[in-house]
Amino acid sequence: MASRRKARIYAMQALYSWDVADPSLEELLDFAWLDPHPGLDETLAFSRLLVSGAIEHIEEVDALIRDHLDHWKIERLAKVDLAILRLGTYSLVHQRDIPASITIDEAIDLAREFGSDESYRFVNGVLDAIRKDCAG
Repeated sequence: MASRRKARIYAMQALYSWDVADPSLEELLDFAWLDPHPGLDETLAFSRLLVSGAIEHIEEVDALIRDHLDHWKIERLAKVDLAILRLGTYSLVHQRDIPASITIDEAIDLAREFGSDESYRFVNGVLDAIRKDCAG
């Protein structure tokens, strides 16, 4: 598993935790729940960038998600799906050096692995709509 892939998994889990348990940003970025292993520091650097960026821009990120939900309210979304959407939306808008296709593909993979059976389709649809609106 590539370092960036792991970083996205850790970031998604941290955003989920932030939404469910409301830890401080310091606690969240500590990633104390992870067992140390070779390469962890490098992986966590990217995770921390994703988590802190998503939380710093949470109002903008959530507004974009809300604007692209058809017949859904953000409060009714599964917490895992919301964490994935927040991560993907932040990346699409604020990490333009990463191709949108990679951001969306990674979000789809996270949704397949951690979400419900239909999560990946839902995540794909919302992020693709955000990508189209934010292009250019």
